[in-house]
Amino acid sequence: MTRFIVVPQWQGSPSSRAMQLIDGAQAIAGDLPRAATTVLDVPMEAGESLGTGVHRFSALRRIRALVDDAVAGHSEPVLVVGGDCGVAVAPVAAALQRHPGLAVVWIDAHPDLNSAESTPSGAFAGMVLRAIVGDGPDGLALSPDAVRPSRVVLAAARSFDPSEEEFVAEHGIPIVSPDGLSDPEALVAAVRATGADAVYVHVDLDALDPSAIAGNAHPEPFGVSVADLTAAITRLRGAFPLAGASIAGYSPASPSVADDDLGAILRVVGALA
Repeated sequence: MTRFIVVPQWQGSPSSRAMQLIDGAQAIAGDLPRAATTVLDVPMEAGESLGTGVHRFSALRRIRALVDDAVAGHSEPVLVVGGDCGVAVAPVAAALQRHPGLAVVWIDAHPDLNSAESTPSGAFAGMVLRAIVGDGPDGLALSPDAVRPSRVVLAAARSFDPSEEEFVAEHGIPIVSPDGLSDPEALVAAVRATGADAVYVHVDLDALDPSAIAGNAHPEPFGVSVADLTAAITRLRGAFPLAGASIAGYSPASPSVADDDLGAILRVVGALA
């Protein structure tokens, strides 16, 4: 049975709606099986950058330690629910303990491949995948070569900063476009080409087309449909063991409307779980 770890982290987001990620995480948690769900008590303070170039670094580091503890020791699959995309680092680290040859499939409108030096915002949410491949401040980044860029696949990405474009080109990271995801085999083929023997899947809900979900602080046009996304994930899970997963980025305009998007979101959760 899948275990759910809910992490209402907002400190990694660059959005003026960042704290609404708390409402989004709690709304999703309300529809998860209670016996299989743990909701972490995330510190509310913003924290300090401490000279790292990462806004709110001290708070993010504290939360990372909480998530590390929460995901450790599970033999069954774990699905971490954010909050912002920064919640993915700890479960990737845990998944690597079981499957060191895994690929990371990053399904997101943005590749999140900025460094602390190149970031235009200072927000960790835009640096998460770069930290996963080992480039980031101590306490947030994985060790170099734990996940090599050659084991990363981007899907539904369509909004890149210049430094992210350079990183993708330098390392030859494959991109499966939103239209490409209409063929469920496309994502499988991209992962198979990495040589991986298992897969970790992260979904930022801004991968979806804005018509599919209203509670999105960073909508990007021409996203993937819910049907295509869930079919691609389901096919991927049929081809590779799922080492872990995360979903992030739900920021409803208010708690009272948070339920409006849950039908679509829970279909994605169901594909991952």
